[in-house]
Amino acid sequence: MTSAPPPFDPELSAALELIREMVSPGFTLDEIPAVRQNAGIQLLAEIDLTLDGAFEVADRTVPGPAGAPEISLLICRPTAPAEPTPLPVIYHVHGGGMVLGNNRVGVDVPLAWARELGAVVVSVEYRLAPEHPHPAPVEDVYAGLLWTAEHAEEIGGDPERIVIVGASAGGGLTAALALLLRDRQGPSVIGQMLMCPMLDDRNDTPSSHQMKGLGVWDRTANETGWTALLGEARGGPGVSPYAAPARATDLTGLPPAFLDVGSAETFRDETVAYASRIWQSGGIAELHVWPGGFHGFDGFAPQAALSQSARTAHTDWLRRLLAR
Repeated sequence: MTSAPPPFDPELSAALELIREMVSPGFTLDEIPAVRQNAGIQLLAEIDLTLDGAFEVADRTVPGPAGAPEISLLICRPTAPAEPTPLPVIYHVHGGGMVLGNNRVGVDVPLAWARELGAVVVSVEYRLAPEHPHPAPVEDVYAGLLWTAEHAEEIGGDPERIVIVGASAGGGLTAALALLLRDRQGPSVIGQMLMCPMLDDRNDTPSSHQMKGLGVWDRTANETGWTALLGEARGGPGVSPYAAPARATDLTGLPPAFLDVGSAETFRDETVAYASRIWQSGGIAELHVWPGGFHGFDGFAPQAALSQSARTAHTDWLRRLLAR
């Protein structure tokens, strides 16, 4: 029997009421075209990418996976870096449940880190499901990382200091990217930041049941996203860990990880389990479970006290990582 869900943080609960018209907790496959046209989704991408002139912004088309179309990278370089030496690179993978978004969605967060810490931001565009099922999205993300590592100095970056980051579906793809880089012996990255990551196609954790119909991404939406990516294979045997990182049987040899998630969201239990398995494999992971946080709360309600705490934790981890 499913227990009652944890309560939302009071400040976040009030914010959730205000955004309810923009974002609903669940949608089905046939609703994907309409959700893509949602005005709220479009607004998430309409930000000043220069941050009042702090960054020089360019769109770059680079080779995609073998036999696949080229991909677009959004490259944001500080206009007046504090140091003349190559800068760290934050490689960003956007969210959107595998079915929504582009490389501008959510990039305001890594841009804020980059302004404070002095870094280049590269945000990758990947093909979306269901039109492009697995492995198209993760292979695009991998191809973008290869180009970034090979051309880091060209964009003012340090190929030895690349951090991979993503939220929601982007967090899942970031975790999958770390697995691919290890298994293909690709370029090394110094850390992986997985924010409220979408990791497990089985969609059967206690938190996924607790939060049904609540928040901004519930069990119904989660089933939609995973079905779009995997089709009839979703939830069955043999799903690739490069599609659903929770399926990985070996989590050794991965870069240090930061994981965070709200206590009142669908992805809580799979995120906690993934962090625990990294520790059990002898790896390094920092885990934060934000009490009363709904999915993506710090993006939807950035002024809330809990959101400010989460964003401070993100920046502090990156600062420590880059100082090693």
